[in-house]
Amino acid sequence: MDPVSAALITKSLDGLALRLEVTASNIANANSRTYRPSRVTFEDSLRAAATKGPEAIAAVEPRIEALPRGAFGDEPRTDLELDTAASTAGRYSALIELLGRQFDISRTVIRGGQ
Repeated sequence: MDPVSAALITKSLDGLALRLEVTASNIANANSRTYRPSRVTFEDSLRAAATKGPEAIAAVEPRIEALPRGAFGDEPRTDLELDTAASTAGRYSALIELLGRQFDISRTVIRGGQ
């Protein structure tokens, strides 16, 4: 795997893990009147850094942002939070599977094709 791809996958996993944590917090605090839900953003920064190489990718940090006030209050919409959790978990799982396949290829090469 080339260094840019490896760095992108690693940083994406970090961002997705943080998104899962923040989403879990949003769900756990859904009934709290004073809690303000948050979201995690990193994809745009990661996309911009991808053209600059592994060092730029490593410098990208996921951002936690408070969601803007909604028309009906600040409470998290549990249905949307659960959708975010499912989508994020699916993306995380796909990246882990991709890494696993890459390790399988590397293992086959090291063993001489056996």
